[in-house]
Amino acid sequence: MNGLKIDDVAKQSGLTKRTIRYYEQIGLLASPPRSEGGIRLYSEEHVEFLKKITNAKEVMGFSLSELQEFITLSDTLELQKLDYRQFKGTSQQKEKLEKVLMTVEEQLKLLEQKKKNILKVEGDLVSLRDRAKAALIRFEEEK
Repeated sequence: MNGLKIDDVAKQSGLTKRTIRYYEQIGLLASPPRSEGGIRLYSEEHVEFLKKITNAKEVMGFSLSELQEFITLSDTLELQKLDYRQFKGTSQQKEKLEKVLMTVEEQLKLLEQKKKNILKVEGDLVSLRDRAKAALIRFEEEK
């Protein structure tokens, strides 16, 4: 049975073996098949998936629960798109497209909430910076 061992996956994905096992344990990563000796044998798809979720965590600042929700929605969206294509040219196509739209709207809500949180933190920091600058100016004027 061919496949990548966890050491290889860790090197390629930039994650630790412990993190990879944890992602598998919580259901974020699909469990790979095992060799007769019980060694996990990962595929390139596992590596790409791990890179994708690492990017989502780092770039979008998702927590693990947000990440699980986002990945679930992404998977749902992919299935809905395939389903939509199967009904092309039929009366059911509109219904399938409405489901796709609802899933995309849910993903956008997640991103919008994350943006709001980031903008709030940014606003708080800008306010603190401005107050600190004003305090420095007052100290200079008091000299």
